Amino acid sequence: MARCEAELAQFTQERDDCVKRCRELLAAEDPAAGVFHAAEIFRLQQNKLRLEVEMEFRRKKINRIRLGYDEVGVDSAGGLVF
Repeated sequence: MARCEAELAQFTQERDDCVKRCRELLAAEDPAAGVFHAAEIFRLQQNKLRLEVEMEFRRKKINRIRLGYDEVGVDSAGGLVF
């Protein structure tokens, strides 16, 4: 569980860095001068979404561990444990 929590913290920091960099690039754009950063902003937004999905997976795994589902080795289907 500690490893999942560490990964969650790392993903959170990476997401925050993506958001910060995206805001910096948006502020640095100057359409009048022809300065655009659309490709990098798009890449950062995609990475942010990927990190949020990874964070959600880690949160769910931590919850499963707390509830004892991962210790039993029970498979799940679509989020439902049988």
